[in-house]
Amino acid sequence: MSLDKQRTPPTMAEDLLLLLFQPGSGTIAGEGTLFYPLAGAVLAELSLGGHVSAEPGKLGGLRLEAVGDAPPEDDILRSTWDYLADKPRGVQTTLAAIGPSLRQPVLDRLLARGEIERRPRKRLRLFTTTVLEDGGTGRRAELLAAVRQALVDGDVPSARIAAITALISASGTLPQFDREIPWTSPVIARAKELENGSWGAGAAAEAVARTVAATVVNSVAVAMTMPPKS
Repeated sequence: MSLDKQRTPPTMAEDLLLLLFQPGSGTIAGEGTLFYPLAGAVLAELSLGGHVSAEPGKLGGLRLEAVGDAPPEDDILRSTWDYLADKPRGVQTTLAAIGPSLRQPVLDRLLARGEIERRPRKRLRLFTTTVLEDGGTGRRAELLAAVRQALVDGDVPSARIAAITALISASGTLPQFDREIPWTSPVIARAKELENGSWGAGAAAEAVARTVAATVVNSVAVAMTMPPKS
């Protein structure tokens, strides 16, 4: 499916990766474990969109399952929906299964939209390398302002911004935003509240979706603290 950057809204995974991109250095914060928060963003979006629900697992955890017969149109979301439509699966299992393949297609979308640009740069006047730079669209600044309003100004964020902010916190990358978002005790406390699903009042159906999304975020936080398998 071709990407129409004028009509196709960005996914939460795209917005999350755009925020994690650090224009000053051309790097992506949390690169080594990026697949966990990106996978979390996909699952949170599916939950908030009513495409995924949760049921109690045999060992006390939650198992995710696809909802309905109408999968999401977006290719990335559809792939995960198909995976869960095959059978319900645990959150950690799903994160590990879908996460590793997400970085490149999500980055490609940001490049196609012009949010991030890939440009050649010479090193030592001999070698040409490729670096990532901000595309100058202003979207990253808008997203960052919304995150700051949720963490610093005390505004009640939309469910989307709440989930993205919670995933940034769960990934351990929030300190890298210190220039724009001060790394203070109140900010840390508010970020943890968002991780735990304290996103403000909403309709009952939305509250259920937020609960599932918060479970996903907490699973990302747990996965980030687990030692890698040998």
